[in-house]
Amino acid sequence: MVLTDTHTHLYYETIDTKRQALMQRCFDNGVTRLFLPNVDAASIPLMADLLDAYPDNCFAMLGLHPCSVKEDWEHQLMLMQPILHQQKIYAIGEIGIDLYWDKTLVTEQTHAFKLQIKWAKQLKLPIVIHCRDAFDEVYEVLMQEQDEHLRGIFHCFSGTLEQAQKVITLGFYLGIGGVVTYKNAGLDKFLPQIDLKHIVLETDSPYLTPVPYRGKPNESSYLTYIAQKVAELYQITVEEVANTTTENSKQIFGV
Repeated sequence: MVLTDTHTHLYYETIDTKRQALMQRCFDNGVTRLFLPNVDAASIPLMADLLDAYPDNCFAMLGLHPCSVKEDWEHQLMLMQPILHQQKIYAIGEIGIDLYWDKTLVTEQTHAFKLQIKWAKQLKLPIVIHCRDAFDEVYEVLMQEQDEHLRGIFHCFSGTLEQAQKVITLGFYLGIGGVVTYKNAGLDKFLPQIDLKHIVLETDSPYLTPVPYRGKPNESSYLTYIAQKVAELYQITVEEVANTTTENSKQIFGV
């Protein structure tokens, strides 16, 4: 059984012994494919270290996280863009709009989002979208940018059934993480109405830890709890969930 974590910031752990232990727990639980979203220029060296240490298991993305979009966002993107041609990148992400913490930079976030979508189209790469309290704003951009090259994942999807259907219609997959294990999140109520062929699994570690470890730092090995919950909701085996969602990740990332 192979599980794929399509979204993990495992590179934040910089102590070698702890990082090795995190990775070993992944391997012990069948989590052998990990996709690493970039958040800003400063996180690129951290991600590169993990890629060097585990080249057969870790795969890079590149993007400016909307919460990292400040007044200097254009300079940040200028620093990051050369990396697109210096190492193998499997997606542009994570990118998008986040209006939970700060609504004052929505214009800058939107401009950065559109520019990075342009990168993805030029390189024929998928995008991985961060969307928090901003579904309408993100959806508007996607409708403007919609063409045969626009594809990817709605990371940490926690919206409604109607929103899920809109995302799928645009050709995107739903990234399902720890939120699916939360009692009052509501995702579990309608998820089985979505064909599993539209879903990938993720942890977003060290954030959004699933039950039974909610409230503690997340890690990619906990993907098993997410897979188990999805299997329970769909009334299928964990192996079926692993096989289908891993195959979906291969369709998206090409690896």
